[in-house]
Amino acid sequence: MAGQTTSQQRFMRRGVTKFFFLDKITSGGVPSREDLAAGTDLSAFISDVEGFALENTPIETPDMASDFTSNIPGEDKADNSSLTFYEDKVSDTIEELLSKGTEGYVVILRKGDVATSKSMDSFPVRVGSRSATYTAGAEPAKFKVSFNITDRPQLDAAVPAKGE
Repeated sequence: MAGQTTSQQRFMRRGVTKFFFLDKITSGGVPSREDLAAGTDLSAFISDVEGFALENTPIETPDMASDFTSNIPGEDKADNSSLTFYEDKVSDTIEELLSKGTEGYVVILRKGDVATSKSMDSFPVRVGSRSATYTAGAEPAKFKVSFNITDRPQLDAAVPAKGE
């Protein structure tokens, strides 16, 4: 990109990014439009997101020729991941969907539901815990669902076109 001027359309994730929970993915790790339609759109119920990122743990490679310690890429691992939800006073829908031990996929459309945008991440998960959060402060009731990432996530996949 040296010597080129590039414009960039920045955005805020709130109101754009979509979060889905899918029981299954039918086509090799990348959700289809049918998979998304069969899943649950969690976006309107989420108050906070933690994790859902893949990180690399570098391996140090010191040698006797230098006092600088270089490193090489090591193992990949997923961050501890959780979603915090607003608690519904009359419905237990989200709590029942995401009960302890439930397996499925958290699918994130980072730039929204924009067909062919390579911004869809799919995390195979198991619910590790779900617990209410308590406070005496003047804020809405919430609960937190912690997820274990059970396999390598599929990152930067194309969002399927509607009708696919």
